[in-house]
Amino acid sequence: MTLQQLAYFLAVARTRHFTKAAEEVRVAQPSLSKQIHALERELGAELFSRARGNIALTPAGEALLPVASRILSDVDTARLEVAELVGLKRGRVRVGATPSLCGSLFADVIKRYHDAHPGIRVTVTEGGSRDLVSALEAGDLDLALVIVSPADANRALTVVPVLREELVVASARPLGVPRLRITELADHPLVMFRPGYDLRDTTLAACRGAGFEPQFAVEGGEMDAVLRFVEVGLGVAIVPSTVLATRSLHGTPLAPSSTRTVGLAHRTDVAPTSAARAFQSVLLGFLRGAEMPAGVHLATP
Repeated sequence: MTLQQLAYFLAVARTRHFTKAAEEVRVAQPSLSKQIHALERELGAELFSRARGNIALTPAGEALLPVASRILSDVDTARLEVAELVGLKRGRVRVGATPSLCGSLFADVIKRYHDAHPGIRVTVTEGGSRDLVSALEAGDLDLALVIVSPADANRALTVVPVLREELVVASARPLGVPRLRITELADHPLVMFRPGYDLRDTTLAACRGAGFEPQFAVEGGEMDAVLRFVEVGLGVAIVPSTVLATRSLHGTPLAPSSTRTVGLAHRTDVAPTSAARAFQSVLLGFLRGAEMPAGVHLATP
């Protein structure tokens, strides 16, 4: 098995077409097909179903896909790590964060990092915590700020708690109470995040734990969409207080108060690159000296 064969396999898996895959990796189509067949012979299983010209992954191909992606990502990381030995003058760091942090603290952290290491290319992924964890596990991210959930301990990741965010009920108009009990959410239609957002799971678990099934006004949105739906009065949503700073929304704390912990995570089996370690240092240094938005506090590891 060679890295080239894995790269060809991923190209076919992406395009579902041998000719398009060959064009993508800049090789003759017969050569690509020959390498795929050689890979299948070595593994002892067909990776693609080729019935009637339709290319689809077989169960063996589905099993190989995340492994091949992770292997090639790790190889790319190794190349960059060696290149970074020149002193962080060039390279890449891939970081992820939840929408509440991308819209607040993260921009300042990236600016400080870029000023210190202008030759390092930074790529940012914004998404729900579960999506970010999946991206870390697949090798698509070097670091990510994710929600720490003791109930979902993940040995594949090393996570250092860095922040605590207070959760509030966002609404277009004041709710008329200083704090809102979870049971009172039964009287309000909810604007709900799409699957993959930790806030969705947190909200559903809290409501069900209080003995009721929440009523959805609309569901399936990203953070910006959810906040906009709340602004126009479609319903309320449980969100970190951080995201309300730039919105014309009211935030009502929960009773009892509710917070979530954000941690900086990386894969346990792969040491962070020099660029990633430098990003972590900049992030932690910034957080220690920054004036935190309302409802955000440093976490104790």
